[in-house]
Amino acid sequence: MNYWLMKSEPDVYGIDDLKRDRQTIWDGVRNYQARNFLRSMNVGDRAFFYHSNTKPPGIVGLMQVTEANLDDPTQFDASSKYYDPKSTPEKPRWQTVTVEFLEVFPEMIPLDTLRDTFSDDELWVVRRGNRLSVIPVDETVAEKILAIARPM
Repeated sequence: MNYWLMKSEPDVYGIDDLKRDRQTIWDGVRNYQARNFLRSMNVGDRAFFYHSNTKPPGIVGLMQVTEANLDDPTQFDASSKYYDPKSTPEKPRWQTVTVEFLEVFPEMIPLDTLRDTFSDDELWVVRRGNRLSVIPVDETVAEKILAIARPM
């Protein structure tokens, strides 16, 4: 099992939306490096749900990959803001995953706490200027995040 961190703006789709829906396709990623990380995901991988573009931003919960290597359907939908006219069903450019809700953490782990706990080599989300919406998380770092999220 691998760990990931996946960002979403809470006013677009937040952890409460995932809790309500139980499962969702993680569509609309249009950065090639983030897409490549999505392509690397496997069923059973865990992902930290990160609320971005909010005050304060931070990790709010945990989800699990239930389907991997899916073609992102929004790339073919001309009415979608994620439409890609260069992408075709025969040669799709964008892949994604389906995730299911696992838990909301009792308290958000704010970005400032993450910066105080991890170096930018350990957890990319603390790097200044990092805009990737999907990033890998080392298992040791993931265990520390879970320990912060679930204090004894």
